[in-house]
Amino acid sequence: MPPIRHRHCLTDIEKGEIIVLGKVNNPTKIGAELNIPRRTISNFLHRYYNRQSPYNLPHPGRPRETSATFDRWIVRTALTETRMPFKELKSIANISVSEQTVRRRLRENGIRKWRALKRALLMEKHVKKRLEWARAHRYWTVEDWAKVAWSDESAIQKNSDTHTVWVWRHQNKTEKYLPKNIVGKKRDGQLSQMVWGCFVGNKLVPIVFVDGTIKKDEYMGILEQNLLQFIDALMVDSLQDIVFQQDNARPHTANITRDWLKNAGREHGFIVMDWPPNSPDMNPIENLWAQLKLELHQRYPDTKYLSGSPAAIRGILKRRLFEVWWEIGECTLNGLVGSMPKRVSALLSTRGWYTGY
Repeated sequence: MPPIRHRHCLTDIEKGEIIVLGKVNNPTKIGAELNIPRRTISNFLHRYYNRQSPYNLPHPGRPRETSATFDRWIVRTALTETRMPFKELKSIANISVSEQTVRRRLRENGIRKWRALKRALLMEKHVKKRLEWARAHRYWTVEDWAKVAWSDESAIQKNSDTHTVWVWRHQNKTEKYLPKNIVGKKRDGQLSQMVWGCFVGNKLVPIVFVDGTIKKDEYMGILEQNLLQFIDALMVDSLQDIVFQQDNARPHTANITRDWLKNAGREHGFIVMDWPPNSPDMNPIENLWAQLKLELHQRYPDTKYLSGSPAAIRGILKRRLFEVWWEIGECTLNGLVGSMPKRVSALLSTRGWYTGY
């Protein structure tokens, strides 16, 4: 950063010279002659003509330590180097102000430190394919998206409650670690049940519970026993041109899986969507998983405290998830499908980078 030119008040002599010169010259010429910034000349003359007085109004309180130039620079730097620590921001400022002053200047402009969001890592090659996908689907209507079979797997943890508990306390370690201000976490809280789900329009495919990891053979078995029957039933109800969506997990993109899907698509009348990499924000079933977890813990708040063997806990999770899954309403599903044009528009606006979904 170039050296900061500290702001100073105009002297009475400088004010008199500006008033005299201002009768025949513009602020630019006056500034060049007196070696004073044009904006300072312009601001002074504006105040002088409005107040009919060259004197400054009294300034209550402590004088401001930073200039407008510094304030603009600190804001611009913070918004450019978003991960720069306060100490480093202060050290490169080349001005003797406290870290707290830097913090105040940023807060005056509505800027403060936020926790960085965690999203799927995007690289240039991913962004390019995401943008290509968005352009290819920019004119799809809600009716078009209602023909897509959205699918995904998810591990529903016993302690997957996304609800954040807030407590009132002073900013000190004593109160921070009081038992009443702590949310307990059991050692088996990571125990989970793997599920596969799918929906088309406002219709749900039966939820599938998987014990262990999903490999390509298990995945093809899930699709054969659940997806194909569902698609056949939809076609009986006169829904045509169905598009099956899946992400790019290895079991989904294995050659044997691709060949199986191609043959199944010809036999059952559907095609497979070419899905862009690292794009959970474009898949509305991700929001459905969040809704499922929320409803699970709202309806059964003791889920996180279940005790017993892993098999017994998973058995309870399966029964509860089955119940909550089938009570997801058509309104929720219609809302997710209806969000697709906006998702695509958001992806186009960011040119393939991160969206708010």
